[in-house]
Amino acid sequence: MIILYIILGIIPFLLLLALFVSKDMKTTRDVVINKPKDEVFNYIKYLKNQDNFSKWAMMDSNMKKEFRGTDATPGFISAWEGNKKVGKGEQEILAIEEGKKVDYELRFEKPFKSIAKAVMTTEEIDKNSTKVSWGFESKMNYPLNLMKLFFNMDKAIGNDFSIGLNRLKSILEK
Repeated sequence: MIILYIILGIIPFLLLLALFVSKDMKTTRDVVINKPKDEVFNYIKYLKNQDNFSKWAMMDSNMKKEFRGTDATPGFISAWEGNKKVGKGEQEILAIEEGKKVDYELRFEKPFKSIAKAVMTTEEIDKNSTKVSWGFESKMNYPLNLMKLFFNMDKAIGNDFSIGLNRLKSILEK
């Protein structure tokens, strides 16, 4: 009986605590690729190319993919449905600033519904090297935002971005 009272006391405490935990999630990682900026940008602006380097694209070899629109243009959509690790959702190119940046919207359906913004940018270091940044921002709704106290979202998502960026570097520097 005492255990039940303890559990019933912890739940309201956690729900109250979640009111004070930030809902914002943001992470960015980057890598320097030893290739000219135009060459790098002309590869990353094609959303289908993310299947070659994104960690998430490689987590389910049986993932169903659907593409709508013209790749490397605003409005192009890459939709996926896979195992529990990758879930179900779609990514849309929102805007392209030629040679500099691609803005995306990610719409997740499973394992839970959410919307996030993502961006990939290129910055010339010198004529033969380019810094590529991959960023993500979203919000975790109450009370799921409580997970931020126990799980470092920046580290988890950031590590996945780092893996993808290092694969991108390896592909482009071949």
